[in-house]
Amino acid sequence: MAATQQRPATAPVLTAIKPAGDRAILVELSSLDAVLSLQAQLMAHPRPGQIDVIAAAGTVLITADSPHALQELAAHVRGLDLDAPAEADSTLVTIEVVYDGDDLDEAAALTGLGREGVVAAHTGQLWTAAFAGFAPGFAYLTGENSTLDVPRRRSPRTAVPAGAVALGGQYSAIYPRQSPGGWQLIGRTDAALWDLERENPALIRPGDTVRFAAVRAQATVRRHTETAASAEAHEEHASAGLAVRKPGLQATIQDLGRPGYAALGVSSSGAMDRGALRRANRLVGNPEDAAGIETLFGGLELEALTDQVIAVTGASAPLEVTSSNDAQTTTAVRHPACDAPFALLAGERLTVGAPSAGLRSYLGVRGGVAGPAALGSRSTDTMSGIGPEPLTAGTILPVHAAKPGSVVGNPEISPLPDHGHATELRVVPGPRQDWFNDETLQSFLSQEWTVTPKSNRIGLRLDGQGLTRSKEGELASEGTVRGAVQVPPEGQPVLFLSDHPVTGGYPVIAVVVHADLDKAAQLPPGAAVRFTAASPAEQPETPKESFHA
Repeated sequence: MAATQQRPATAPVLTAIKPAGDRAILVELSSLDAVLSLQAQLMAHPRPGQIDVIAAAGTVLITADSPHALQELAAHVRGLDLDAPAEADSTLVTIEVVYDGDDLDEAAALTGLGREGVVAAHTGQLWTAAFAGFAPGFAYLTGENSTLDVPRRRSPRTAVPAGAVALGGQYSAIYPRQSPGGWQLIGRTDAALWDLERENPALIRPGDTVRFAAVRAQATVRRHTETAASAEAHEEHASAGLAVRKPGLQATIQDLGRPGYAALGVSSSGAMDRGALRRANRLVGNPEDAAGIETLFGGLELEALTDQVIAVTGASAPLEVTSSNDAQTTTAVRHPACDAPFALLAGERLTVGAPSAGLRSYLGVRGGVAGPAALGSRSTDTMSGIGPEPLTAGTILPVHAAKPGSVVGNPEISPLPDHGHATELRVVPGPRQDWFNDETLQSFLSQEWTVTPKSNRIGLRLDGQGLTRSKEGELASEGTVRGAVQVPPEGQPVLFLSDHPVTGGYPVIAVVVHADLDKAAQLPPGAAVRFTAASPAEQPETPKESFHA
């Protein structure tokens, strides 16, 4: 009998699937080709409950709308052929660049090519947009060779100008807006990388091919496809309903956010305490996703321009309604209750005072706050700048007409953390708990952390006994989720919230479960936080065999 020929063993393409909270998984892959293949297959054929697919150098983060959908997604990913090449629509984008960057000489020395050689290498090859991240419109471009593989700067700049063309590691990219950055700057362009007036806001999308052209004059851009500006969405009937007299510390328009755009570098944003916004909308007879007002630590004063029905939920704050005569003297005062609907008649003013418990209040108005939507949402994203500006004194807010047949709701109770005790937030370990030893993991779970004043809508910055990594080096940037607890080098954790960046380069030690995120939104500076491991029943039900190849 002839001997059976053995096929040579090959390394697995999918190396691990790790939980990233109870509604996301982080898929580790052995090559960028496998990353792009997985992203392309999921984007072309989305699964039930799939929300975002965020590709990075060696991972794909997948988010779902429920633990059950997450379980199905993990099983589906396990069965895909990731050796298949990515199939995606590709457009050639030509970008003209003035090559006079501050780091051009440094790049010339690092590569040994000289200034002209760097320019020739950059313009002499086609670049492919592998994935997006960091900021809306920021695309990681891979070249046809490694001649321009240079390290990042030792000291990142605090502000890189919009339009800067840069090199970082094996990638090239263009900064769409001014932001911090550590890449080597070799040139500049005036190309608009992100424009919400376009049908597709991102000029360069994953799968596109990019050619750089050197110019001496002002740089321009040509996209080799027809790009019609998107028409302004037709607004339903709305009228001037409320005027902002005092915005308080920070007041913004928020709905339930814009999920599904993380692959373009856009976080979902939306209300920090989503349950409170839903309650406010139910109380005034709106759909739960209608836009309302989020205010931080009170101080908001509104005047009704026409008769309105209002409800305030979230933080436990005193409410005062006053009306004035022509002499601008107060003639009536009443104090509506939170968590119940009430009338605010034309000419009356509502003041939301400083809360005695909680941090953020939500004001729902019957019909919902109107105004233009950006990517399907009216939410203000404080990190990316997408959506309406924060409210200022004098802002006029249009209000939609109420839906026919809608009715106001019954009073409800807003659950709030007890600030007399540490607020417990349940977490799912990982996906990067292997960057910490058992002693550090135990310290993370056993101690009380304090919320610092540097916290905002991007995340809670926590103070306590610092956490020490057990691994050297830096983690390649990868997708992150709301609720992720990142650990920067100094060891003080940051809990990502609504306006968090889509990708991050610090290891995530754990992720807060979806059900506890509203509690985190109501924690003021000085509040104590304790993380506790979620029970097995609260953790993802993804089959164990799907977590490791």
